[in-house]
Amino acid sequence: MLQFIYASLAAIFYAINIPCSKLLLTKIPAASMAGFLYLGAGIGIGIVYLFQIKNEDKSKSLSKADLPYTIAMIILDIAAPILLMQGVKTGTSSSASLLGNFEIVATTIIALAIFKERVSCRLWVSIILITLASMLLSFENISSLKHGIVDFSVGSLFVLGATLCWGLENNCTRRLSEKSTYQIVTVKGLTSGSGALIVAALLGDFNSANTDRIFDTRYIPLVLLLGFVAYGLSIFTYVRAQKYLGAAKTSAFYAVNPFVGALLSFILLGEKLSAQYFTALLIMIAGIVFLIFDTLSHAHCHQHEHFITHTHDGTTHTHRIIHSHEHTHLIWNKNHWHFHSKKDLEKESKHG
Repeated sequence: MLQFIYASLAAIFYAINIPCSKLLLTKIPAASMAGFLYLGAGIGIGIVYLFQIKNEDKSKSLSKADLPYTIAMIILDIAAPILLMQGVKTGTSSSASLLGNFEIVATTIIALAIFKERVSCRLWVSIILITLASMLLSFENISSLKHGIVDFSVGSLFVLGATLCWGLENNCTRRLSEKSTYQIVTVKGLTSGSGALIVAALLGDFNSANTDRIFDTRYIPLVLLLGFVAYGLSIFTYVRAQKYLGAAKTSAFYAVNPFVGALLSFILLGEKLSAQYFTALLIMIAGIVFLIFDTLSHAHCHQHEHFITHTHDGTTHTHRIIHSHEHTHLIWNKNHWHFHSKKDLEKESKHG
């Protein structure tokens, strides 16, 4: 059950990111914001790592064999938060929070296509519903379609770009999930955060001659703290959960994140929620129901032994029948009962 607690905490920690970032983006540019968020994660978890390093199994350390996935993880984690912050700045926090669920779709499709993870029928239904809801949120004004005008929300497209990057990154991190969680988060935070700040410098965020620049350095400690919680602790618990659940199912628990994020956007930012948003929300909830049921269901085969005693032609004797069948149950239900009528068992004994 601990793996489900880790996955849920990962989602809740991350949920505070978007509404709080929306507030802070009025003080710090998007690329710099992304960099400081990841630096906060790397510094915070890195300090914790210093107290744990003596007790850590050396075989869990990142090695040269892990380098391709580590490099891919770093590059994707430079691009994703910059895209997200630009999307949050341009669009609404509530839509950005809900669109975060598209990361589940991206993660699952990539897990299937590249890493051959199993995707169930329920998960496919969930993917279709979440994709449909994401498409609804990607339009600035859905009514414009009646006039043949496709009016995409620029902010939503940035957020979807971020989810695609994180979908691929989640699968790279999955390949490293047996390694030191502390080391992964520290490396990810420090290197990706530094990379994002280099991008911010190239964009002119630190150029005092840039008159369009809004950069209040007093808010940097707040951004670092937000990064430690929303990215550091979230990534830490996410990687721990991946060890047991896999990339696709761990992402399923991020279903909690968008709804908490949207609620905080409504409370903290006073954002008005449109009919288009509520339509997408209902479709998204339907998709999440399928997703959660798939996550909490466990299918496997059982072998059963039955004895049937009957009398025919004046003789009483007993048949031993062994058969197996697939069984699906919720993870907390340990009872594996089933029922056969006497007629069914007699037919099987004759067939045997």
